[in-house]
Amino acid sequence: MVFFCSSVRAKKTAEQTFTTTPQVDFDLEQIKERGYLNALVDNNSVSYFIFRGEPMGYEYELLQMFAEDIGVELRIRIISGVEESIDLLNKGEGDVIAFPLTITDERNNYVSFSQPLFTTNQVLVQRKADSTHKPIRLHSDLIGKKIYVMKGSSFKDRLQRLSQEIGGQIEIVEDSAGAETESLIRQVATGEIPLTVTDQTFAMINASIYPELDINTIISLPQEIAWATRNNSPELRGAINEWLTAIKKRGQFRYIYDRYFNSPRTTALRMSSDYSSLSGGKLSIFDSTIRVESEKLGWDWRLVASIVYQESGFDPHVKSWAGAVGLMQLMPAASRQFKVKNAYDPEQNIQAGVRVLQYLDGLWAKTVTDPNERLKFVLASYNVGVSHVIDARNLATKYGKDPTKWDDNVEMYLMLKTKRQYYRDPVVTAGYCRCMGPVNYVKEVIGRFEAYKAHIN
Repeated sequence: MVFFCSSVRAKKTAEQTFTTTPQVDFDLEQIKERGYLNALVDNNSVSYFIFRGEPMGYEYELLQMFAEDIGVELRIRIISGVEESIDLLNKGEGDVIAFPLTITDERNNYVSFSQPLFTTNQVLVQRKADSTHKPIRLHSDLIGKKIYVMKGSSFKDRLQRLSQEIGGQIEIVEDSAGAETESLIRQVATGEIPLTVTDQTFAMINASIYPELDINTIISLPQEIAWATRNNSPELRGAINEWLTAIKKRGQFRYIYDRYFNSPRTTALRMSSDYSSLSGGKLSIFDSTIRVESEKLGWDWRLVASIVYQESGFDPHVKSWAGAVGLMQLMPAASRQFKVKNAYDPEQNIQAGVRVLQYLDGLWAKTVTDPNERLKFVLASYNVGVSHVIDARNLATKYGKDPTKWDDNVEMYLMLKTKRQYYRDPVVTAGYCRCMGPVNYVKEVIGRFEAYKAHIN
């Protein structure tokens, strides 16, 4: 992929450490040609997280829908802070900033906003009344108080204006640019710092987790929240706006909003669960077994965990229509080959499943030396069988593609095995295959693995 660099260099002031003008010329048409959308998503309890092995989140669900609408895959990069997101966006390392970003006049100089997703107020986050203090209700009582805010956030701007309005100085302390969005809220809850400011929507969610918080003091007028694109990406921004208008009319937007912002009990459950990346950092009760067996394979345990989730959703009692059983959906032949006495037993099932992966890895190592490429051959073979993948390699060789490359090469001919011209080709032995399934399988397992790496140690 070639990026056409802008001749305009980024302008930086003493306080601006991010790229303020687009350094690439890359819009919707190029995104579609490339085949995926790069979204920059904040690390918080709403936008994007893992719960019981499944990627979830307000922004994540909306982004999935939008990517499907424009016919591309979704790729996500987790960032911390507004300045980093603007910098990466303008450098071309992201296509859209997709987290609750307040529309401000200053930011309009650096990015272009979509139509608003919703409106919210800024609120003061403090501890509830006790024997030593009462919550602040009057803005004038903030004079001389120390308030901690995220670096690069709109909260600093609001507090500076508020200082002017009340005729007295508020001491504003900016936190690290790399800190998590909700880290300051947690610090108020634990008593490490006295005050912070956040959007009311996030405050309500965190108040359901930390009952000692008081979030009832509003310090701003309603503000609009939106996504952002580069200033030279009008087609992408237009597509986002058109899509947002459509889903709002159908009610899907409101349904997703309510799931994450108006369900405090559900949110509290997710944030406190051991099987949430927001707190416990576990994927399943089978993590320890997956770790041990993955070491035998030499793979990252989170990759094997992604396969297990894809196969069974971590349900050891699943049985498919084809007779595949358990966590890794062992076929009867595999159970016999590896002498599995009880395929429903999680430990036996994972052990045998890993041995199948080990066998496939060794098989493909003979012809596919690049481990990243080989992984895709192994995953496809685990899903649909070796014979169909060999057929696709043979077709790729015959028609001038690279039989050692997956994307746009072997993958393409695997999908073409639904057409008579290809499944009846003399180099094909396994015949017809509805092979969109294994192609999606490879993408979904690897995509989920990337999400696991971002959230799970």
